[in-house]
Parts: sequence; C-alpha cells; structure tokens
Amino acid sequence: MPSNDLLLTFNAGSSTVKIGIFAVEGAKARPIGKGVIDLRAEPLSLGLSRGPQTFDMPLKAEVTEDLHDVIDETFARLADHFDIAASRAAGHRVVHGGDRFTGAIALDTAAIDAVESLIPLAPLHQPQALRFIRALRHLKPHLAQTASFDTAFHATQDDLVRRLAIPRSLHDEGIKRYGFHGLSYKFIAGELARQAPQAAKAVVAHLGSGASLCAMENGISRDCSMGFSTLDGIPMATRPGWLDPGVILHLAGERKRSLGEIEDLLYHRSGLLGVSSISADTRDLLTDGRLEARQAIDLFTLRIAGEIGRMAVTLGGLDAVVFTAGIGEHQPEIRAGVAKHLAWLGLSIDAKANAANGFTISSGESRIAAHVIATNEEQVIADEALSLLGER
Repeated sequence: MPSNDLLLTFNAGSSTVKIGIFAVEGAKARPIGKGVIDLRAEPLSLGLSRGPQTFDMPLKAEVTEDLHDVIDETFARLADHFDIAASRAAGHRVVHGGDRFTGAIALDTAAIDAVESLIPLAPLHQPQALRFIRALRHLKPHLAQTASFDTAFHATQDDLVRRLAIPRSLHDEGIKRYGFHGLSYKFIAGELARQAPQAAKAVVAHLGSGASLCAMENGISRDCSMGFSTLDGIPMATRPGWLDPGVILHLAGERKRSLGEIEDLLYHRSGLLGVSSISADTRDLLTDGRLEARQAIDLFTLRIAGEIGRMAVTLGGLDAVVFTAGIGEHQPEIRAGVAKHLAWLGLSIDAKANAANGFTISSGESRIAAHVIATNEEQVIADEALSLLGER
C-alpha cells in the first residue's frame, strides 16, 4: 500500500460504533483521528477528533437496517477533515469467531457468510458488525475489508479450561467457553511485554460497561471470566455475570417468563443497574450515598477480586494485576476496592499513584504488582488489517 493511504477501523457495539482513522506508514498504522456514532441518539451525530481538535457533526441520515444512508453521510463528513478518497481498507471488530476463526481474516462473500453463521453464538453483537460490513461493501465495493475477532485471542486456552460440565456431544457442537474482549487483551499483552516483561503471570481486568478478566502467561491467554456468552463472569453495567442456571429455570417455569423477557432481564436490567435500581454507571454509584449504590459497587469489586483469585489457580501463581478500559483506567476507587479484597495475596496499593492513574499503582512493599494500562482495540484492528493486506 502506498505511504499516503488511509486505513479505517469500525468497532461496533450493541448501539454505538467507534471509528478509527489511521495513516499507513510502511508496515505501521498511525492513528490520526477517531469518531463515534451513537445509533440511539436523536438527532444522530458524528463525534470526531483530529489531534487536539474535536467536532460534533449532526447527521441527517436515519438509522435503517442496512445503514446505507448513515455510512454514506459519515464518509462525507469524514471527507471534510481527512483524505477519505485515499482509504484502501476497513478493519472490523467482530465479537465471535467460534472455533473456525482463530485469527484475523480478509472478508469476501464466503467469509461474510461464515461470520453470519455464528450469529446464534452472539445474537446481540454479531449482527451489528455485519451491518457495517455489508453497508461498506454496498457503498464502497472496491474497499478491502478485514475482520478481527474478540474470541481469537483465547484460542490458546487449554481444552479443560474451555470445557463446560455438560454432555460431550454438546461440547463437540460448540457449546463451550470462548472468552471475549480479546482485542483489548491482545493490546495489553503487547504493552506488558514492552513495559513490564517481569509480569509473566498476570490477570488483566477489562472493566467497562461490559467487563471481563483474562489470565495471561507470557502474553498468552490461559483463562477468561466470560465463557460461552458475554453474560458470564463478573457483574457488568446491566449484565449479571455468573448466575445459577436454576434462576433461569425458575423464571421460565415457576414465574412463566418468556424467553424474550428473560433475555431482556439478563442483558439490560441486571448487573449494577439491577442491584442498585439507580444507575448502571459506576461514576453515578460512587457519588450516590444510598445503601443500594454502595452494595452494587461492593459486589462489583468483590466479584472482580474473586475472579482474580480463581485465575491465580489457573496460572499457578500471580505476578501482576492490570486494570484497563473505561472503569479500570479512570476510577481509583474501584481499583482500591478490588485491591482491598486481595490484601491476603500481598497486594497493596500506593494511594497517591492510584489517585493519579499512574502506570504502577502498587506500593513498594506489595508482593504483587498492579498496573494501569490504557487499551486500544482500534490499533489492534488496524495492525491486523494491515498485516493481512500486506500478504495480498
């Protein structure tokens, strides 16, 4: 690819999409801008940043199933600030790759169909990525596209770790633990190797509205708190995390709840929001003096610490804990709450470093290191896309 080419990334969530704009410089992708669109917002707008400059640009397009008008207008607005005509490729975050995709892929018709076949494994997230992939293919048919999978990073896990205690035939049909947030963990693995190579056995806590933990050994995934779905693991903004399956049976049987009602409960009305009945946002809960808000925060930090302890068993020891993503990077109170539960492991926090969101927040006496590292999923998508394009 010529040195003046641009590479775009699309990180689609359940209701928003983050857009990365990268300049291709030899074998590297350098970030030069980023944008975000909240598809629930009325009116619709594109929030864009280029260096220190930020722009909020209204979009006239309406959100439709195919997103054609949204993508078309988004490209027009991006062209006001970047040489979008020089775009040669777009990389996408796709939540689920199943057992088939253990690395990034170039997207052709067959690959897109294969990604679509995995919708039953991620019914809320997979369709969103496919909407953007197909909209771009319709409007920019000559634009190369690639997919980077959140599950791929965890393909290194031992079969025993990935196995659920269910009939073997179901496991063989694909009902197993996959793990998610893999693009974030891949970025953190690279940063750990560069900044803290002594942290051979580390547990990384990706704490955002969706939250999970990953046990890494020398940058390789050995365990993840999320399993078959993104509902598993620790409590999240609106998802419960680990839940006794008997609760589902009770709701469906004794309470006569429909599948749709149970799905809505698990994805949108549980977690921090469900426990507090106040907010799904930890920032709101930390400043709210009510008992319910405190309980939600305390449950959150207790479950995070519990997963770290469990993952220390998987790793056979623990050298470091890493906090990342929105909550992990910016909320000292949450990190301190987790560390308090892990004092028995020898983890102690330097209050000043923690308050400043420093790289190393553990004290000099701590037997386990604690770090704060900003994640960058878009950079991983761009790097993987560039690698694939270089092979063509």
